[in-house]
Amino acid sequence: MTAAVKVAAPGNQRDARPPVANHAVPSPGAATRASAAKRPVIEPRLLNDGLVGVAPDSPYVRRFWTAVLGPTAVAELLRLTTAARRETRLPRPLRLAQLVAEGLVALDSGDILVRSTVPLLGPRQVRRLNPALRAEHGTVLTRLFT
Repeated sequence: MTAAVKVAAPGNQRDARPPVANHAVPSPGAATRASAAKRPVIEPRLLNDGLVGVAPDSPYVRRFWTAVLGPTAVAELLRLTTAARRETRLPRPLRLAQLVAEGLVALDSGDILVRSTVPLLGPRQVRRLNPALRAEHGTVLTRLFT
């Protein structure tokens, strides 16, 4: 004769589940990890500095800038550009410092200025690409300027 195995199933046997300690839940206002903290809301503005570049939604940006910065930073750049064009607000990007360091976003007295065009990769960024992507970048530049 086999013994019946009791399995906890959500919702039908309240005492079948293991007990949960009440102290396991953090109190409101307790310290949380940085990514869980509420980010300040910003309103980016467009910066028309006459810089030659490509449209932010160009495949060039997704292909080459993503390889240099990573997908999160590029997604945040696209969100910033869209918010600046629509004059809407959004949470402060986590990768803002990286975008500023690469010259894609500027800070001016607390204002966040987003370029209306995304510059082409400079020599420093091109050196960071893998050899195959570097060759593809050269081909794309040749097509853009001929």
